[in-house]
Amino acid sequence: MVDVFKGMKLKWVLLSTSRNHVLKKNNKNGVLKEEIRYFELSFHKKNREMVLGSYLPYLLQKGKEIKEKNKTLKLHTVDYNGTDYWGSINLDHPASFDTMAMDPAVKTALIEDLDRFSRRREFYRRVGKAWKRGYLLYGQPGTGKSSLVAAMANYLKFDVYDLDLKEIQCNSDLRRLLIGTGNGSIIVIEDIDTSLDSAEDDKVTLSGLLNFIDGLWSSCGDERIIVFTTNHKDRLDPVLLRPGRMDMHLHMSYCTFSGFKTLASNYLRIQDHQLFDEIKGWLDKVQATPAAVAGELMKCEDPNVALRGLIKWFHNRANTEMQDGSLNIK
Repeated sequence: MVDVFKGMKLKWVLLSTSRNHVLKKNNKNGVLKEEIRYFELSFHKKNREMVLGSYLPYLLQKGKEIKEKNKTLKLHTVDYNGTDYWGSINLDHPASFDTMAMDPAVKTALIEDLDRFSRRREFYRRVGKAWKRGYLLYGQPGTGKSSLVAAMANYLKFDVYDLDLKEIQCNSDLRRLLIGTGNGSIIVIEDIDTSLDSAEDDKVTLSGLLNFIDGLWSSCGDERIIVFTTNHKDRLDPVLLRPGRMDMHLHMSYCTFSGFKTLASNYLRIQDHQLFDEIKGWLDKVQATPAAVAGELMKCEDPNVALRGLIKWFHNRANTEMQDGSLNIK
């Protein structure tokens, strides 16, 4: 195959050779013949510096991009019978930033932060810090915290490691689990406010978790993201909240009108409707999670029926909250 790079002509040839391996079995010798295939690159000697300095790095980068594009993401869970205490399945979650019904400003800030993190390998080495980043996702159940983790994984092409602290027997096991995670991965610790509540003397401790997050063991690997989720940020120990552990705090809010429009586009494939103004008014009065709104939109494919059903749901929700005195006017 002939390739041309910046006016330079290069030739690739696929070659094959064989190698014999001597095998011993039952005091008898056997020979196993192995075929080795490889490419040979040839070019004019005057282009040597360009090939080594530009062409080969370009090929390696392109190869990495193709590999990441075709990568099958994995969801890993704690399994004491698995390799390095991890078991895995394919991660087929379809969530993306385009489908996330969240505050646009928060979404943009997160994407920019992820992009900055992924390209700063040399920066982290220069300042003497482990190449990792911590995020705290907090908000009521149904606001999309788990879906956002999947969207982050799909965006970065990172495997996800679901770390349930209540399943871990001791701090040393926690360190082994950390060592077993691959580079370019997202470690998820959900419901961090309750994960350590029932910790016994032989279970994971807060100090063990802190060493896991930013102690010496945290430098065993590159390009790692740790995501914590909680429904109650106010219950977290302040030592967990500081930069270096939870670098960015993201509030997953109740459904806003912009979030509703994203859901309407996802579920009903509409960008506008005559009932949108009425729904905006309800969203200004009644707190509803994106999951609750999506659940109503899923009930019918006809936009008119689905939106009227959502308005009826808002009406019933408001009446219920007025009766028990819990209506929260924004």
